[in-house]
Amino acid sequence: MCGRYVATRSPQDLAGLFHVSRWNPETLLAPSWNVAPTDEVWAVLERADRGTGEVERQLRPLRWGLVPSWAKSLTVGSKMINARVETVHEKPAYRRAFAKRRCLLPADGFYEWQQLPAEGGAKPRKQPYFISPEDGELMAMAGLYEFWRDPEVPDDDPAAWWATCTIITTEATDAAGRIHPRMPLTVAPSHHEAWLDPAHQDSDELRALLDTPAGGRLHARAVTTAVNNVRNNGPHLLDEAPPAGAAG
Repeated sequence: MCGRYVATRSPQDLAGLFHVSRWNPETLLAPSWNVAPTDEVWAVLERADRGTGEVERQLRPLRWGLVPSWAKSLTVGSKMINARVETVHEKPAYRRAFAKRRCLLPADGFYEWQQLPAEGGAKPRKQPYFISPEDGELMAMAGLYEFWRDPEVPDDDPAAWWATCTIITTEATDAAGRIHPRMPLTVAPSHHEAWLDPAHQDSDELRALLDTPAGGRLHARAVTTAVNNVRNNGPHLLDEAPPAGAAG
């Protein structure tokens, strides 16, 4: 799974990198070195303008943890942060979004945890690793989004609607596979247009657009266990930690 990631690029940078035509400069999300489920995250998506009907590429914040339109509660989202590529096109919770509501979730890299056995009387522990492209390029993680209406909020209240998202995952390879069995999928720049196009609905063709981050050319390094606490944030979370079993 992908349960935590790093996203530090400014909306201005993202708008340029992804050729966004519409975004609100007044909407701000702070850079995060510890993005966690239920956080708001930047997403790139394409939707038709209500007035003109013209499809626009947008940059907008989404709440991480997809809530299907038919769900009874927003709390469902905390359990739906990832969608497996093997079944995303057919599972009821994801198939409508996969057909029409796909997005890109920009990330510097992601975290995974490796279970370490007890040694010298110490308890078993989980060592976090930061996994990112070897070339340092930004990842465009493949995502889906949904709009969910809170039935307990009046129609005229803007808070009645929630925009939520999930990350599509696959079996892990290369550096990530040595740490955790799953990893996020990404979309190469040459495939952004086809992936984001809401009119493109062939599930086999869409799944063929997905790829492992950096084509599997990933670097993984142990980092401080401070990232284990979702309340911690800042560049120091990427400080390198001694490898498992190292002295000291």
